[in-house]
Amino acid sequence: MTPIVSLQGRTVVVTGAAQGIGKAIAEWTIELGGNVVAVDLNAAGLQALAGALPADRVMTVAGSVADAALAAKTVEDAVARFGAVHGLVNNAGIIRPAMIEKMTLQQWQEVIDVHLSGTFYWLQAVGRHMVARAREGDTTGGSIVNISSDAGRKGSIGQINYAAAKSGMFGVTMTAAKEWGRYNVRTNSVCFGVVETPMTEVVRGEKFRDQMLAQIPLGRWSTPEEVVKTVCFLLSDGSSYITGQHIGVNGGFHISV
Repeated sequence: MTPIVSLQGRTVVVTGAAQGIGKAIAEWTIELGGNVVAVDLNAAGLQALAGALPADRVMTVAGSVADAALAAKTVEDAVARFGAVHGLVNNAGIIRPAMIEKMTLQQWQEVIDVHLSGTFYWLQAVGRHMVARAREGDTTGGSIVNISSDAGRKGSIGQINYAAAKSGMFGVTMTAAKEWGRYNVRTNSVCFGVVETPMTEVVRGEKFRDQMLAQIPLGRWSTPEEVVKTVCFLLSDGSSYITGQHIGVNGGFHISV
C-alpha cells in the first residue's frame, strides 16, 4: 500500500530553513524521500543543515526572502539541478514588536516585507514554474503551503505588523488556490499556535507562560517536529483534494467552524 504521506522524488523549496520550523520541514522532506531547496538569511545555519543531510538532495540559498530577483533565480537554479519544483513552504519570518502608537515605519515595513511581500514573491516564482509545466502537459501539479499564524485570525497585542501580514497571507492563499486550481496547483495555509522556537521565547517566558497555556486546551506548547507533519501532509498527494484552506495546528488555541 502506498504511504499516505510521501514526498518521494519531489523537490520542495523551504524558506527560513536554517532553524526552528523551517529546519524541521527540511529534515522531514528528506526523511519522506524528497529534495530540499533551503533558503535563509543565515548562511552558517544553512551550512550546518546541509552538513547533516544527503548532499545530493539538498541545495542551499543564502539571502533575503524579500528579494524578488532571488526568488526567481532560486527556482531557475532548482529546476536546473533537480528537474522541477513540486512544493513550496513560505515559512521565513521575523518579529519587530511594538505597541501601535510606538511602532516605527521601519518596524512595520520590515515585517510586511518578509512575511507578506516575501510570501508573494516566492509563491509567484514557484507558481509560474508549476503553471508552465502544466501547460506543457505535466499533470504532476504542485503544492504551496503558506505558514500563517493565529495572530492573523485573532490579532496580537504589540504586533500589529505581524498580525496584519499573517492575515494578509490568507488572501494570498485563497486567491492562488482559485487561480491555479485548474493547473493542479494547490495552495493552503497553516496557522500555528505557540511552537517552541526562538521567535516565541517571550510568550513562553515566565511573564506570559501561565496566561498563554490557559488558552490552549491541550495545555502545552508544540515542538517544531510535531507541527511540521501537517505541512508535509499538505505537500504530499495525501492532501490532493485540499486547496484554499487555513488549517490550525495549535492545540485548540483558536477553534472555529
